[in-house]
Amino acid sequence: MALTLYRNGSIYSAADPFATAMLVDGNTVAWLGGEDAADRQAKRADEVIDLQGALITPAFVDSHTHLAALGARLRGADLSTAKNATDLLAQVAAQSSGAGELISGTGWEDTRWDDPTLPSLAALDQAAAGKGLYLTRVDKHSAIVNQRLLDQLHLASLTPGLVRGTAHDQVTRALQQDPAVTAADQKCALEHYASRGFATVVEMAGEHLGGSEALRQLLAEDDPQLPEVYAYWAEAVSTAEAASGTLKSFASSRLLGLGGDLKVDGSLGSHTAALREPYSDAPELRGELYLSEERIAAHLVACTQARIPAGFHVIGDAALDRVLAGFELAAQTVGVPALQGARHRLEHVEMVDEAQREKLLSYSITVSMQPRFDEYWGGEQGMYQSRVGERAQQMNNVAAMLSTGVPVVLGSDAPVTEVDGWAVVRAAMSLSNVAGRISARAAFLGQNRSAYRALGMMNPFSGQLVIGAPATFAVWSASELAVQTPDTRISSWSTDARAGTPLLPVVDEEIPHCLRTVREGITIFDALERSA
Repeated sequence: MALTLYRNGSIYSAADPFATAMLVDGNTVAWLGGEDAADRQAKRADEVIDLQGALITPAFVDSHTHLAALGARLRGADLSTAKNATDLLAQVAAQSSGAGELISGTGWEDTRWDDPTLPSLAALDQAAAGKGLYLTRVDKHSAIVNQRLLDQLHLASLTPGLVRGTAHDQVTRALQQDPAVTAADQKCALEHYASRGFATVVEMAGEHLGGSEALRQLLAEDDPQLPEVYAYWAEAVSTAEAASGTLKSFASSRLLGLGGDLKVDGSLGSHTAALREPYSDAPELRGELYLSEERIAAHLVACTQARIPAGFHVIGDAALDRVLAGFELAAQTVGVPALQGARHRLEHVEMVDEAQREKLLSYSITVSMQPRFDEYWGGEQGMYQSRVGERAQQMNNVAAMLSTGVPVVLGSDAPVTEVDGWAVVRAAMSLSNVAGRISARAAFLGQNRSAYRALGMMNPFSGQLVIGAPATFAVWSASELAVQTPDTRISSWSTDARAGTPLLPVVDEEIPHCLRTVREGITIFDALERSA
């Protein structure tokens, strides 16, 4: 068990806000302190690392990701650079000469194009040169498919073009990815996470999100040289026996529950998020609801009785109404205390009013949110404004959730948004809804300590740097540290050390770069420069 001393930097620790050095004994934080004491620690250390002013913080946790899809995008299936239909066709044509009978890609976003008109089926077929075509929108709730793909998948009932909702789910379930390709995509994504200072990720899987074999493959490989993976499986059950059996079938303690992206509705971008009132840009639509109140309640009862966390994908206000009605119905069978103790959670939850927040609190429901959604699509000219009009002004109110007492964790929904924990902090501090903004510290804790609690971690030191804590941390280049708050009535930052508050990077203009990531004492990413 090697002793490694990190010194001459800044250590983010509530136990010692003034610490500049940290000693790691194998997989545990053994000591924190200043430079004078670090001289004594250096005499017994096996390795001394000069941080040269760098910052050490607990490593990030991404509470909502899709690893294979992220890896595929990182490895070349990225359509986010397309600015119009012509660009999209050019990217399809560029892939047409490759091996295989399928052209796939993800990330196109018509709401950001100079002309939102999608390419014609004839143009797509010409660009695809006879191959099947599967091009998912950035939100992964709709996709462009051609007849060749539908024929390959034996989906004669579907119509080529833009498919969404249940039709899109049929396509994703029918697509069978090569296990070797899936494994390579998953590993690529995990390596990417490590390079961004993440030591833990939470995979959201389902038959419509890669399938069961992909998840079994992922959970079977717990490589200590990569971030640790936990997961939720999106499958509705109706009995406690079915819940337990489904969880046990994956044979992994890191599969935490039956929920995640178990869809109650879709997305705003694809017009499938379920709304109380019609879409502003499509008055004939109110989105789609995939689960009934009774089905939601049955799933909650079954999981609660089996002592398994349940969860749902919820975005629109009407979808949240239905979920909360399901909780009320489930409470009639198992009681409110049982629901409160089950660690049930909801993903996204973008449109919430005060009454709904109170109900979330009453059932102790954890909410997993993605602040960068607002960065991507909020604001006066954003997609949210075009989809729901004035209702967009009250979306993604993280501050109201926290002030109400609702447990909140933060994530990326990668590949929907990029993997960057500090960018999440910045987005949470600068939400379009000013009242919804939170401090840098709250946004940071939502990606480590709070995330570990939501996962049911029993170690009270998880997500902290204190003596006795797991040595799971990241080293960052950060030119300026401060205490930051979104409250415009007071100073937005303070470097007064007398406050005793640990400092975080100032992220309004510069995002820190990860120099090293360590998972329980094992370095899983390293870009630290060594002095001669």
